[in-house]
Amino acid sequence: MKSEILFDIAKLEQNLKKLEEQTTKPDFWSDVQNNSSILKQITSLKSKLDSYKKVEIELDNLCELNDLLKSESDEDMEKELLKNISVIEKSVEKLEIATLLSDKYDSNNAIVTLHPGAGGTEAQDWVQMLYRMYTRWANSNGYTVEELDYLEGEEAGIKSVTFSVSGEYAYGYLKGEQGVHRLVRISPFDAGGRRHTSFASVEVLPEITEDVQIDINPDDLRIDTYRSSGAGGQHINKTSSAVRITHIPTGIVVACQTERSQIQNRETAMKMLKSKLLAIKEKEHKDTIDELKGIQMDIAWGSQIRSYVFCPYTLVKDHRTNYEVGNVESVMDGNLNDFIDAYLKSIVK
Repeated sequence: MKSEILFDIAKLEQNLKKLEEQTTKPDFWSDVQNNSSILKQITSLKSKLDSYKKVEIELDNLCELNDLLKSESDEDMEKELLKNISVIEKSVEKLEIATLLSDKYDSNNAIVTLHPGAGGTEAQDWVQMLYRMYTRWANSNGYTVEELDYLEGEEAGIKSVTFSVSGEYAYGYLKGEQGVHRLVRISPFDAGGRRHTSFASVEVLPEITEDVQIDINPDDLRIDTYRSSGAGGQHINKTSSAVRITHIPTGIVVACQTERSQIQNRETAMKMLKSKLLAIKEKEHKDTIDELKGIQMDIAWGSQIRSYVFCPYTLVKDHRTNYEVGNVESVMDGNLNDFIDAYLKSIVK
């Protein structure tokens, strides 16, 4: 991987200059939707450039210290140099990954949906394990998780769950998690102690901000209300506040049941629907939402992106990057950053 690809500072500065020029136009502040998007981009670019300049200064200081040690040996200074090298290596790696997050929606919040594959209770339990994994990853990396929709499994696990991950670049970091995840283990639900293989799908969408225009015909929507249900008191609501929205032309269904009021649930569900429709529209290369008819949301269970093996050995392997680790328990506790970083590096052209 070439450093000039990862650290094209001249290009970043050029992009920043163009964006700042737009803020000087007379009509800039009258277009609220447009200016909020531009200001967000300016803030992001400035943050990346500041980080780069900070690392550059630290590198210069290390070079000066190294030159000093060449002429005058000092054990304490040598230890300090080695310590600072280790610190700056981590800073450079962090900057490298941040530089890769330059796609259109990378800086947005993420909406994540987990569904079990065939296999009943076994697959539903796998969804619950993945939900815990992503929640732990989010919490340990400074993100906020909000549950939007939850359907409890009949015996154990989760039939489906949708949640938002909020914070800077949440979608950019999580987008590579989309796909089928495969579990191999001795099933706790099998009295014979046999090994089982289970699958679950992970869908990751950017939360659409107000500056993105998605025109949806109200006549294309069927809106149903119902009582919340789930895995306990926090999921139960005695009134019909939960909202399910069906986009009739495509058959896409979204639901939200965790807000206090029906109005809040409806607003959140509409955000989810817009995110799904935008993702499909761009994938299908359609100009308008109206062109989307009968979109099939099939899950290809044979195309897993990652395998989690608990037995007969322990291994987590990403099949796209070939990155793997033997400590499966650590990964299930949310230590996903190495997998995320490996994926982001692999998609650099």
